[in-house]
Amino acid sequence: MKTKVTALHCQVGDELRTRAEAVAERFEHLSPHALDASVVFDQEAGGPSAEIRLHVRGGQVLVAHGTAVDHRTALDRAEEKLRKQLERAVTQARRGRREAGDLS
Repeated sequence: MKTKVTALHCQVGDELRTRAEAVAERFEHLSPHALDASVVFDQEAGGPSAEIRLHVRGGQVLVAHGTAVDHRTALDRAEEKLRKQLERAVTQARRGRREAGDLS
């Protein structure tokens, strides 16, 4: 899976970039439909933030945003939110396939 890491209005070290790529890789293992991911670090007025965009098959894009006192914690919060979205999407897809099977 291709992962793009970007920093806006701030500088991000190699260690944090490597961590962001590892987080994106974990999503690839959770969903075989994940195509690519982008992680954007920003320094907003409210503090450091991280946003993860996960592109999945079918044109769907899952987006999670996290803010915290540092970029690493913001990345962890965004990861947690995106994981919940991904689990919900997988559950809904399974439920839809099961209901479609009942109709035939």
